[in-house]
Amino acid sequence: MQHIELLMAAFEYIEIHLCDEIRTEDIACACFCSKSTLEKLFRRVYHTSVHEYIIRRRMMLAARKISGQPEISILDIALEYGYSTHESFTRAFEQIWNCKPSEFRNAKFTELFPRLTAPPMKGNNYIMQKRHVDISELYDLFQERKDCFFVLCDIKHMIDINEISHKAGDLAILEQMRRMTAASGEEDIVFRIGGDEFCILTSSSEIAYAERIADNIRSMNDQTFPYEDREIPLFLHVAIVSLKECQRYEEVFAGLHNALLAGKNAHC
Repeated sequence: MQHIELLMAAFEYIEIHLCDEIRTEDIACACFCSKSTLEKLFRRVYHTSVHEYIIRRRMMLAARKISGQPEISILDIALEYGYSTHESFTRAFEQIWNCKPSEFRNAKFTELFPRLTAPPMKGNNYIMQKRHVDISELYDLFQERKDCFFVLCDIKHMIDINEISHKAGDLAILEQMRRMTAASGEEDIVFRIGGDEFCILTSSSEIAYAERIADNIRSMNDQTFPYEDREIPLFLHVAIVSLKECQRYEEVFAGLHNALLAGKNAHC
């Protein structure tokens, strides 16, 4: 099985079995490869382990239920995603979201860890464009709001933050998400389109509305977030785009990344 096919099969298996007990050995067996082959491929392409990816996907779906279905108890959600106690679920949730599940009840949910998909290849090499996130489940919403504006953000000097530690990088992304969520309106949707690349799909076709959101985000630039015994400043690149001429999912996705890149280059 080629590497692209192997990754796609692994993602499909994981999504089907997210509420089951999943071992890396089981995924590898379903993909007709060894455990070490699968782990090495995940590390090489996504810089994470299979286990870490599963936890993040579970915690994202659990967060969606906590935020969107308050009638379901946190313990029931924990049990659904394979955690036998409230305490073990809370530890896993805090590791990902940096807050307790109970504190997430009143939060506006954000698509922080969408499903990954295999990156394109050229010859034997992966084309690492940060375009291997699957947000296709939002495509119907894109079409409903095709006249609305997008506000795009990514983190300046993200490599420097990750060099402090990967935990600092995770906290930077959570802070980025927090700022974007705080700046957006009740009907706006915040979601991830890459490593540190996020997008707000607004509910408005007025550019002035998108510009107010962008200005609110920029006003928070150079504010800090805490990491251990230090404060780390965070600066976000911000861009605005309308993609009403894009009809296909691939066009929307490429258009978002291209607009963000153009916005960054314009301020270099």
